[in-house]
Amino acid sequence: MQALSLQANRRMLFACRINILRFHRPSSARRLAPDSDVLTSPHRMAYFGMKRYKIGHETTYSFSGLVQLYPHTLRLRPREGHELRIESSRLDISPPATLRWHRDVEGNSVSIASFIDKVKRLRIYSEVLIQKYDLAPLDFLVADYAVDYPFHYLDEDRAVLAPYLNDACGADNVGLSDWINKLWRHEERIQTISLLLRLNHRIFQTIAYRKREEEGVQSAERTLYLGSGSCRDSANLFMASARRLGFAARFVSGYIYVNGMSMQAGSTHAWAEVFIPGAGWKGFDPTRGTIVGAEHIAVAVARLPESIPPIAGDFFGVPGSSMEVNVRVTDIT
Repeated sequence: MQALSLQANRRMLFACRINILRFHRPSSARRLAPDSDVLTSPHRMAYFGMKRYKIGHETTYSFSGLVQLYPHTLRLRPREGHELRIESSRLDISPPATLRWHRDVEGNSVSIASFIDKVKRLRIYSEVLIQKYDLAPLDFLVADYAVDYPFHYLDEDRAVLAPYLNDACGADNVGLSDWINKLWRHEERIQTISLLLRLNHRIFQTIAYRKREEEGVQSAERTLYLGSGSCRDSANLFMASARRLGFAARFVSGYIYVNGMSMQAGSTHAWAEVFIPGAGWKGFDPTRGTIVGAEHIAVAVARLPESIPPIAGDFFGVPGSSMEVNVRVTDIT
């Protein structure tokens, strides 16, 4: 008998089987306002209104024999805020579990499930009904001092943002440095939002989407070397590049709804956020080449991608297990 780890959904976390949509970057950056030309593009969304989504996320583990389950950490409840409201939620777990809820250091909603009985099967089903209000993701203003790049965060902001500014790749990462140098020349005059859109679009153009079953996240340099990766790999590349450029950036895991697509599976997703003074944390989805909008449903954010699998836990018993994940996101507006 031995203790084994279930990094639940770590390899299934972002099986983003999605339709790829082209994003047309504006020819010149500007402080964006409701009458901005950017919002009159074919991708324009309504300024007002609300979308309602139903999210069903089922994870089932089958074990080779009876096992004792250790406490499992669940990150399945979307992040609530002015742009997202939860109408109702339910969490069904078999065998029965005792749940303890808290918010982690990032403000993510976390549940710890504790078990008593030995089992051969574990099923966790989360169902959430939400309202999304960010139907005009380009409708924001940038603080005057941050309109043009480069800029410096205010001291009081920098103290809080320090962990998200840390370049985990290291200054000696030649591959990432070359990538950045081709993206932006030091003498180039550019506005902040235009540079971020360029980065987002460049990854979309040059990194081919590849569904990966392997656990973990590729390093930024490996993704550049391979020229391909999953949505979590592209998000990690965006985050690493943004930090190298001096931006505070973080990793986001969640769900995505794509109109007209069967969402039987593959609707978990990953993207990155950058803190832009005046606008706050703005999401960028390099897998699709778009700014994050109403179709993106954030569940957890973190400084490092490996910190936020939807389900994580251990078990003690006979080695050997299999996992099946089914996710469905439905527009019920």
